[in-house]
Amino acid sequence: MKTVATFVGHFLVVTLVLAVIATGFGLWHGADFHYGHIETAYKAGDEGPHVFRQGDHWVSQTLRGDGKKGFQVEEKRHALAEPFAVDVVFPVDQSRFAVQATPQFVTPPIHYRGDRPILAISDIEGNFRTFRDFLINSRVIDTNLNWTFGNGHLVLLGDFVDRGASVTQVLWLIYKLEHEAAQADGRVHYILGNHEIKNLQGNYLSSHKKYFNVAAILGRQPFDLLGDDAFLGNWLASKNTIEVINGILFVHGGLHPALTDKPWSLEDINRLVRDNYRRAWYPKQQASSEDFLVNPETGPSWYRGYFKDDLTPAQVEKTLARFGATAVVVGHTLHWRVKTLFDGKVFAIDVKHPVDHRHTLPLRRSEGLWLEGGKAWRVLDDGRRLTL
Repeated sequence: MKTVATFVGHFLVVTLVLAVIATGFGLWHGADFHYGHIETAYKAGDEGPHVFRQGDHWVSQTLRGDGKKGFQVEEKRHALAEPFAVDVVFPVDQSRFAVQATPQFVTPPIHYRGDRPILAISDIEGNFRTFRDFLINSRVIDTNLNWTFGNGHLVLLGDFVDRGASVTQVLWLIYKLEHEAAQADGRVHYILGNHEIKNLQGNYLSSHKKYFNVAAILGRQPFDLLGDDAFLGNWLASKNTIEVINGILFVHGGLHPALTDKPWSLEDINRLVRDNYRRAWYPKQQASSEDFLVNPETGPSWYRGYFKDDLTPAQVEKTLARFGATAVVVGHTLHWRVKTLFDGKVFAIDVKHPVDHRHTLPLRRSEGLWLEGGKAWRVLDDGRRLTL
């Protein structure tokens, strides 16, 4: 018996040591543990509105009901060229906000100048509460979700869709703030990431399963939710993938060093990538030079070379100089906190944001990047700023 007990004891110790090593290895590589799902986030009732062009009208569709009593689709019709109001509900806490939808989809400028503060955040991934609370604590909006950032620049650096259960609410809030900021001489820059582009191309493989149910209740496919006839789909398809503010370049993935040898201007890059928002990339036997910009290894919305490739500071500076920039801000590649690389030439701002409908260990904390007067700060989820 003593031999068996000794064996069991050794086995348990070895198992514990291996578990600790595995946990440490996982944490080092960004893994975390999810628990405590909030079922409300999955409910299809009060989801919407989803607005589609039908003939000579926009039709706003909101889901009502639940899985026990059944669902119905509440519809409202609006003239194609006239503004109309929509009401958006966040099911987790039953909060709501109103949006004035204006059916004009204009591609924004690429270059901006001015001595104004910039707050950048990326990769919210359909988590409305996380996004809302961060903006409130950063004093970009008030508790009624109204713009309070004056003439400041709010830069949303892509991947605000997919994975989370509150993509609809996130998109309508961005749309609302974009219009309110413009009225205050401010600006919301929604720069598309690879997941927005995937959705525009009909790729919903990373979407929360709730949206498959939503599409089915609406009598549609998931790819219709941001499709050619969707109001929000048309709005997204008008956006840029690269913009420059005060000489700082903002792009979701990054700039491949081979761009220094390409003939394209930033205007060309935005136009060529935008032309492919509705076309999925695939390897071609006779690829065009433009494929470089939409390839998931080299395209600006996909590139991870600042963190994966063996780049030199000289290569980074040469690429920035090619486009008249002094630094670049990117999302796309996860880190535990906002940080700088290559002697302050690269700002990495994709962090592990909290998830609306579940808890995680270790705890996740949102962060953003504040730029003002030639200086940079990390913005924490409680609104505090720490110098970078």
